Amino acid sequence: MTSPRNRILAAVTTALAALALAGCAPAPEQGGATTDAASGYCARMVTNSGGLEDRSFNQSSWEGLEKASDEFGIDVDAIVSTTETDLAPNVQQAVDTGCQFILTVGFELADATASQAADNPDVHFAIVDEVVDAPNVKPIVFDTAQASYLAGYLAAGVTKTGTVATFGGGNQPPVTLFMDGFVDGVAHYNEVHGTAVKTLGWSKESQDGVFTGDFEDISKGKSFAQSFIDQGADVIMPVAGQVGEGAAAAAAESGTVSIVWVDNDGFETLPAEARPVVLTSVLKNTQDAVVDIVGGDIDGDFSSDPFIGTLANSGVDIAPYHDRSALVSEELASEIDALRASIVDGTIVVTSPSTPE
Repeated sequence: MTSPRNRILAAVTTALAALALAGCAPAPEQGGATTDAASGYCARMVTNSGGLEDRSFNQSSWEGLEKASDEFGIDVDAIVSTTETDLAPNVQQAVDTGCQFILTVGFELADATASQAADNPDVHFAIVDEVVDAPNVKPIVFDTAQASYLAGYLAAGVTKTGTVATFGGGNQPPVTLFMDGFVDGVAHYNEVHGTAVKTLGWSKESQDGVFTGDFEDISKGKSFAQSFIDQGADVIMPVAGQVGEGAAAAAAESGTVSIVWVDNDGFETLPAEARPVVLTSVLKNTQDAVVDIVGGDIDGDFSSDPFIGTLANSGVDIAPYHDRSALVSEELASEIDALRASIVDGTIVVTSPSTPE
């Protein structure tokens, strides 16, 4: 089936040919040509209570929908939730727009998405970081444990104190999946190098650890991170949305502590003063997943089968080391590249009770 991009190019070529013959019609505006399928198509996104610019998955999901708008010439908009009471009404508002595609973000929106999907079987939904089992809902999930495994190995390789740490916003599978991969990566480094790097904040065995209880309170992030710093941790991975900004602030003030960001590249999204402390970020390629799913829906190719981002399909990975690259020796960087390849080819299997299926 011809892709929307190719049909857009074909439409532009046809318009230009007609212009050459007629000599009087105006030239098409940049991005103004759309396919017949995309004509009249619109999509809406509903954020969770973290808001649109959360430096996390709301922001990445919206960037994906904006890319889809640019690529396919469709109408998109975001409906921003600021409290939990906004969630269900906002999904209803999205449906009431009459758009063909509704994107919701986060586990908080699972119930509202499921309810609206059942009431509106002709509307197609997708939900990020959660699984809703319905014929018109496509889950967009990521095996972040694979990339976090690399980040944990990296953290163990650069620590000077022999102690690293992680904490979450809440004890939920999309959060603990990161944490499981991180501690296993540290453990693998210890096995390979005969070291004894400790990980504070999470026990994979008991599936319990340190959580702030929310994803918005930056002051909690700073307080929790400072507690880990006081215990000797010099690399910290917060899995807590905006709360992680507080951890980055504590790291910046310490002068010696590094942060592993999650969801998107913290070096690009965090405040300027925090960027130099970002060792790497565990990336979820939400943007491209959203573009592909919207493009398929425009083409009439929608499936409720989950999209699962992995290292193999470039759905997850770790970001460059940026200003912290001096901490990462060539040998360690090569080990991480080899580790990535081993996970991709199945030589190493990263497991977690929260692994998406």
